[in-house]
Amino acid sequence: MKIIQKIEPTIPKLAKRKKVAAYARVSVEKGRTMHSLSAQVSYYSKLIQKNAEWEYAGVYSDGGISGASTKKREGFKQMVEDAENGEIDIILTKSISRFARNTVDLLETVRHLKAIGVEVWFEKENIHSLSGDGELMLSILASFAQEEITSLSNNIKWSIQKKYMQGKANARFRIYGYRWEGDNLVIQPDEAKVVKLIYDNYLNNFSAEETAAQLREMGVKGLNGGKFSAVSVRQMLKNITYTGNLVLQKYMVTDPFTKKLKRNHGELSKYYVENNHEAIIPMEVWQKVQDEIARRRRVGQRANISHKIYPFTSKVRCSKCGKNYIRGTRLDKRNNRRRHYWTCWTKRSKGRDACFTKEVPEYVLNEKTAEVLGLDNFDEKIFESKIERIDVIGDNRLDFVFFDGQIKTVNWESKFNYKGKPWTEERMQWQKEGYVRDENHPPKRRFKTFSRYIQCGYCGKYYISTLGKLSGGKKVQKWSCYTKKAFCPNPHDRRYIPETVLEELVCDVLNLETFDVKVMEDKIEKLVAYSDEIKFIFKDGHDESRKLVIPRAKNPEYSQETLQKMSEKRKEWWRRKHEESNNNSSNNQ
Repeated sequence: MKIIQKIEPTIPKLAKRKKVAAYARVSVEKGRTMHSLSAQVSYYSKLIQKNAEWEYAGVYSDGGISGASTKKREGFKQMVEDAENGEIDIILTKSISRFARNTVDLLETVRHLKAIGVEVWFEKENIHSLSGDGELMLSILASFAQEEITSLSNNIKWSIQKKYMQGKANARFRIYGYRWEGDNLVIQPDEAKVVKLIYDNYLNNFSAEETAAQLREMGVKGLNGGKFSAVSVRQMLKNITYTGNLVLQKYMVTDPFTKKLKRNHGELSKYYVENNHEAIIPMEVWQKVQDEIARRRRVGQRANISHKIYPFTSKVRCSKCGKNYIRGTRLDKRNNRRRHYWTCWTKRSKGRDACFTKEVPEYVLNEKTAEVLGLDNFDEKIFESKIERIDVIGDNRLDFVFFDGQIKTVNWESKFNYKGKPWTEERMQWQKEGYVRDENHPPKRRFKTFSRYIQCGYCGKYYISTLGKLSGGKKVQKWSCYTKKAFCPNPHDRRYIPETVLEELVCDVLNLETFDVKVMEDKIEKLVAYSDEIKFIFKDGHDESRKLVIPRAKNPEYSQETLQKMSEKRKEWWRRKHEESNNNSSNNQ
């Protein structure tokens, strides 16, 4: 029997049109090259639009920008962004060098586009990035393009060196006080007066900050129209161009691709051009300013008359971090007198972890300085003329460095410590014994019943005690972890443990009717506290745990008479509140 099947008519699906874009670039923004750029844009626009299988997605371009890097190529970055958004399937470009001259940038971009399904066609080299050998050919040819830009950079450097050797600047740099007229720097009279004022102020003991403030008050604007700052003043004070001379190649390009500038510290030759232009500042004045800058740098803060200074300012140096010691003041509560001390700047500003050094009392510096100078009393003038600095070595050693190179070392000890008592051997032994638990040292002073006995089960620190009050007014000792709540890894809400609760738990685990501290110390090594239990570590090695239950404070019980009085007071308060509200509303009407 015949089997007949009906075949329905179908409309053949048209192949989906590819969204095609192009990229064009020229390196130099001049007439001929910009015409070349417009020609590239026109060529690719027509090429894409006349292909029936392609959908025009635009032509992206960058004019006057090097292909050494993609950072400043806005058209290139916009093209990649549109490709990521699915607006482009194929990118056409003239050649590898038009797309990128940096091998790393080229391969990274092509691989990124390949990962999102976008193909790049390089017309000159006839390479398609999605083909099997596309990336291999790109790597080889891109290295040639990179070598080409390196060679071009070397040629440009050679031409710049020739200019320097002839005493010519490579570019028309901008400088306050001058303007370029052709190849010559010409003085601007109004700005030249400001330059002279800056130099005169500095030689008259003005700081850069003070001069900048003065210029701002005068309404003087900088080269770019902004306000003068201390940084710009310092830069002008160091600029030898104001003397009519030029120093060429003060900076150099380290990488032809990143174009990063680096100060020339002798890696390349510098060229000093004398009498290149008219001077604003005489060479003798400029040299005096440089000497003053060096002096102020050597003296430090003492050179700035606007700062409050002391005999030891910028003279005492930390041997650990190299920073100067600064002066501090502390009130002595015993006699209500202020004591002065010197401490490391790093320790003061960043804390002990940054620089753990000991502070030095000012009277120690006075006494030891007089001692090394052979004087009965401290003399500031002799100190400044003979001693260059004092190095603080370790905890109790001072090295006095003289201007003639001589170094004298002295040791020192503080006369006072906590509560003003001398640190004798007997006192240090007494301090240690205060932390020993025995019958000769009952729990007093800083030492309590559970001092150094309860350990936190989360951070390992010991618990410390504070004195609190119950609702009935009764005082009670409470214990909590020494570590601050924000730093203790306890995952639960941390609570204080009343000492009475600890005593009850000790009695329970030792089967005692009343708490006995001696029995506890004989049998229990320590207590480990958790959020919901206490673990008891015994001296024989075993341990036991007890559930920690902290009773909630009970509300106080009041007599009927007291409750009646409280009720009447509340009613009276609400009555006054209601009357005040009515009065305010009537006044506002």
